[in-house]
Amino acid sequence: MSPRLFLIDAIGPFFRGYEKRRINWSKIPFTHLATEGEARRTQWAGIRKDIRHFAGEVSAMGYNVVTLDDLAHLVPHPLHEPEIAGRIEVFREEFAAIFRILDEFGLKIHITSDIIPLTPAIDEAIGHRRDQLEDYFCDLIERFLDDFPQVAGLILRIGESDGLDVKDPIRSRLHLTSPDDTNRLLRRLVPLFEARGRDLILRTWTVGAHRIGDLIWHRKTLAATLDGIDSPRFIVSMKFGESDFFRYLPLNRAFFRTPHPKIIEFQARREYEGAGEFPSFVGWDCEQYARELEEAENLVGVSVWCQTGGWHRFRRLAFLPDAGEDIWIRLNAHAILRTFRDRQPVEEAVRDLVGEDRALATLELLRASEIIVRDLMYIEDFARQKLFFRRVRIPPLLHIYWDCLFINHAVRKIMRHFVRDPERALRAGEAACERFPEMVTWATEAGLPERDIRHWRDFCQLVRLARRYYFLPFDEEIAQRIRQAKATYKEAWPQTEGTRYRIKLSFAPLRVKRHTLAWVAGLLLRRQRGYRLVDRLFTLHLLGFVYRAFRPRKKEAMPKFLRKSAMGVETLLK
Repeated sequence: MSPRLFLIDAIGPFFRGYEKRRINWSKIPFTHLATEGEARRTQWAGIRKDIRHFAGEVSAMGYNVVTLDDLAHLVPHPLHEPEIAGRIEVFREEFAAIFRILDEFGLKIHITSDIIPLTPAIDEAIGHRRDQLEDYFCDLIERFLDDFPQVAGLILRIGESDGLDVKDPIRSRLHLTSPDDTNRLLRRLVPLFEARGRDLILRTWTVGAHRIGDLIWHRKTLAATLDGIDSPRFIVSMKFGESDFFRYLPLNRAFFRTPHPKIIEFQARREYEGAGEFPSFVGWDCEQYARELEEAENLVGVSVWCQTGGWHRFRRLAFLPDAGEDIWIRLNAHAILRTFRDRQPVEEAVRDLVGEDRALATLELLRASEIIVRDLMYIEDFARQKLFFRRVRIPPLLHIYWDCLFINHAVRKIMRHFVRDPERALRAGEAACERFPEMVTWATEAGLPERDIRHWRDFCQLVRLARRYYFLPFDEEIAQRIRQAKATYKEAWPQTEGTRYRIKLSFAPLRVKRHTLAWVAGLLLRRQRGYRLVDRLFTLHLLGFVYRAFRPRKKEAMPKFLRKSAMGVETLLK
């Protein structure tokens, strides 16, 4: 079956003027949206203008479904606080106007929702009474579907909730904790969508919390979750791999194990690879996945995140006028669509987008950029290892995360433990860095942003030095070179421009002996999907209690990166 649904997110217009230093790109920042007076009129007029431009761009490219956030901000409820109820009424009016614009371009609309969104008043009234919470959620959905007949479907996220930084009084929290809980709720929801001729899309993405936390990769968890659910109105949406949007991940075998209609998810604005600041092309990866999926049953769609994802300071907006150069995002979005919809070779897809005169130089640049991403930003020896901690697959990229490069003794110890051939890793990184001079030339020939290549080059000099620090014997000279390179990078790329990585630098020794690290890694990490006896006895159950009993009480004892990003490290241990 050829895919018929081509989804792309449209949240970019809602981030105009959002000036936080580090932005949570996982959902529209509703607290940033004005709801009264001239501020409302001006801001929403700008959003509608941007939405119209976005709709024209993506519909012309070939996308036919747009995704927007979010159910809880569009449905009133008798228990809502008066101020929240008033804001929701404004959002309903403004989103109705946006829906009309999208309809003009023939774009279907899908709305997202976490399970389960609450306000303080609803939380106080219902608490943790499961049946009443689910009655409330089903009521929200029915109200929404009846109030907005122009909306074609709802996309449910069950395994991740709002991040720690979200201050909105409408907040989501993890509600479903097991396959049985999820199956029971789905059995209630599917008939609501069947009766109204709408689609219910379930995302299998989770961050590893609770028994449902391995839904993205564990065949028994997925089977139990979907047991007995058979409806053309129910669709399963899965990321292409068993982890987040990283390289070096094989295609998730769940695409071949369930007969349900399925959507595969990709990310055009690569949150772990610069978020559109430089070329991080995925076309050839997608071409390979498309070939493999020819054997999969019932693949009905492709979902592309062109703005959504990550906690970082990079600010490029996709498919909007005067919003900064989005060519790297656009190349990915175009290649993903053409690869899956038309089975078009990547080279032809690129040629169609940039034109015959620019195609050769563009393709040479993209081929070189893929080498730099794979051989320098990732460490292949580590990235290809299959490692699991509790219910999650360890990301293949650890030392660069969102907008941070970590150069410290802890990362050095980890890399020296897991990387079996450090000499090869060093040679690959050095060779990749040598591609930058020709990339600058190709960017100039193709009329592509040469400045982006220069920024990436300067950042990658730090990545190159970091790799030397990880794998060569330590001496003060390398430490001084890294300090100087950091200072040079910060001076060349001011923070105010919104493009600079954060370099988290520390040479303080980690007082953990090598054999201790090996013992801890052997206890907590496994190289197989199936759970070991030690996982069932300790890692999955007792470890969470141990952490909560002995966790550091001082804030500085744990890096802010772990304390403040996303849902926090404690979520992994639920």
